[in-house]
Amino acid sequence: MKLKLILVGKSAFDFVKEGELVYEKRLVHYLPFEKLILPDIKNPKNLSLEELKKKEGELILSKITNQDFLVLMDENGTHFSSTKFASWLEQKVNEGTRSMVFVIGGAFGFSKEVYNRSNQLISLSKMTFSHQLVRVIFLEQLYRAQTILKGEPYHHE
Repeated sequence: MKLKLILVGKSAFDFVKEGELVYEKRLVHYLPFEKLILPDIKNPKNLSLEELKKKEGELILSKITNQDFLVLMDENGTHFSSTKFASWLEQKVNEGTRSMVFVIGGAFGFSKEVYNRSNQLISLSKMTFSHQLVRVIFLEQLYRAQTILKGEPYHHE
């Protein structure tokens, strides 16, 4: 299975960029992985929140295909333990999912069009994290899931 991570906007923090790189380099040893950073919307202060989400949504939807299994990182999504997330990923592979796209949206979430296209919503926690920090946390969980599936000693229970 191919994994793609779509991120809305560039990271403003060097420590986030460094963390992303650490886990991206680790992930490519397990499966094809691609990260796509969508450009920030120009002049967002001149737009309502709905207009901003709609423009971000159009960019997101332009980068996926009908065959992609689309997963949104969303505060109202399903909560998984790390081992359950690994099992869920394995189940998707066994079901024949060839391409899975995860999306971490902007600070205000997703447009209704993106929600309507999505196949799954996943939440990392009941707590709220900045969309910047979610990038590193989620990449680490993707890596952790791969080590769990391979029986490697990274994850401890």
